[in-house]
Amino acid sequence: MKYPWWWPHERFVEDHKEDITVESTGKEAGVTSSSSSDNEEPQQALTYEYRDEANRPWWKYFSEYEYRITSNEKKAHKWWKWFDDTNSPQEKKLLLKLDILLTFYSFVLYWVKYLDQTNVNNAYVTNMKEDIGMKGNDLVVVQAMFTVGSCIFQLPFMYLFVHVPINIMLPLMDLGWGIFTLFIYKANNVETVMALRFFVGVFESSFYPAIHYLLGAWYKPSEYGRRGGVYYFGQMLGVLTSGLLQSATYDTLDGVNGLAGWRWMFIVSAIITLPVGLIGFWALPGTPNKCYSIFLTDDEIRLARKRMLNKQGGEAKAPPFFDKEVWKRIIFDWKIYILTLFNIFCWNNNNGTSGAYLLWIKSLDRYAPGKVNQLSAISPGLGILWIFLVCTGADMFQSRYGAIVISQIFNFTGNVILAAWDVPEGAKWFAFMLQYFGWAMASVLYGWMADICRHDHQVRAVVLVFMNVMAQASTAWISVLVWPTVEAPRYLKGFSFTATSAFCLAAWSFVVLWFYKREERQNAKLNGIIVYNSKKGEYPDPEADQCPAEKSQIQQQQNTNN
Repeated sequence: MKYPWWWPHERFVEDHKEDITVESTGKEAGVTSSSSSDNEEPQQALTYEYRDEANRPWWKYFSEYEYRITSNEKKAHKWWKWFDDTNSPQEKKLLLKLDILLTFYSFVLYWVKYLDQTNVNNAYVTNMKEDIGMKGNDLVVVQAMFTVGSCIFQLPFMYLFVHVPINIMLPLMDLGWGIFTLFIYKANNVETVMALRFFVGVFESSFYPAIHYLLGAWYKPSEYGRRGGVYYFGQMLGVLTSGLLQSATYDTLDGVNGLAGWRWMFIVSAIITLPVGLIGFWALPGTPNKCYSIFLTDDEIRLARKRMLNKQGGEAKAPPFFDKEVWKRIIFDWKIYILTLFNIFCWNNNNGTSGAYLLWIKSLDRYAPGKVNQLSAISPGLGILWIFLVCTGADMFQSRYGAIVISQIFNFTGNVILAAWDVPEGAKWFAFMLQYFGWAMASVLYGWMADICRHDHQVRAVVLVFMNVMAQASTAWISVLVWPTVEAPRYLKGFSFTATSAFCLAAWSFVVLWFYKREERQNAKLNGIIVYNSKKGEYPDPEADQCPAEKSQIQQQQNTNN
């Protein structure tokens, strides 16, 4: 079937013979070359970097990229540069397109998602509670219904991410959550709000893992952190503008056409959401092996595949979902267990979704509803700065676990202060200003997870969805236990539990680091690194590795040791 040029459709782009050769050798040797299609001379196979671990210092354990990148790659990566020194002009052009199509669009979509997700908290303190008769723990139950809907309907995406075009599926889901967000303005009782929020959660279920799946498919680990940070700016902007938008809506539209200001908030949110969802049909590019973008050329699609051969392995054609070998690789591997627990700590280490900050401001009884919503924007506004610092730090020091640990030190501190509670009001303001350190490292954490699971698309999809479902599901029942609305704004259990989760997340980072480095050492050759230990009588075979330049160096070292 022939499609109009302007309609996104699957691009059947065959790799050049040079690229196929690179793929067959690269998986064995961890080397790459450029094809003539990029208007460059084909590069010669890179020689290996040899590392003798006979006198390896103990502190090298904390060097996260020790077996991941060579010394030359490390020198080429400058944290203050958007592109690496090794990026060709063609690669920079490709990345710029992806930054607009995928990164910027995901930022806008995340803003819309959080605008729709947090507007219930703002509406609650802007007379929705009184208008529909909310009482007791109704607010936390409404929040939990959203989570339940999201968790249940994430499971099918283990299969769908690999087998169904994401650029079609995700925008359709976006339109669905926009429509159900709109319907909330008609709600006249708590039960209706609960049902509608359940369906908002259903249609938002694919968003979070889908975007991370796409980012991991197009970007290298050294590129993911900064792009992920831009993506997460949308989350903070959504929380921030929800309060400002509710304030402006309440001040200008309250009573217009007989509708309360909080009802207009859901109408305005839907008006913003629906066009953004439609744009997704054209903005989302699919994956390098199943690309649907009308904005990428054939050569750019080939380049995207080639640059991700080792950084993002896997077959162009996914194996059957119920293939026994696929599930053996998942069940008998450490990733699904270690990373799921890692993600559970991540999802439970923030007090922002509880609305604690907003409810505390309201409890002071000194601000009008509009002012309460305006003040609610301060903490997420600072959250944008925290995300920038954490993501930049992860790239600057090439230490994702380090960025996670440091962010959780601040997060832990803020929640301990709030758990104590009987402190000066200024200390509470300070503690609430730190609350979004809990989420500031999320893009770093998910980027690390994508890197860990990079060798198999189907395994990555299953692990990503499973750990996301388990983590989000944990928040559904934990929030009811530790964040009961009747305990607002004190929330002793909530702040104490969040502080504990922050501590566990930081500690578990070292466990993930150990497993990660163990696997990367086993696969070091794929990364262009030959690891051996001369003290144990281990020596590489330069002839077998086709690296004659290193042969004399190794033989000289052997003679010296003998």
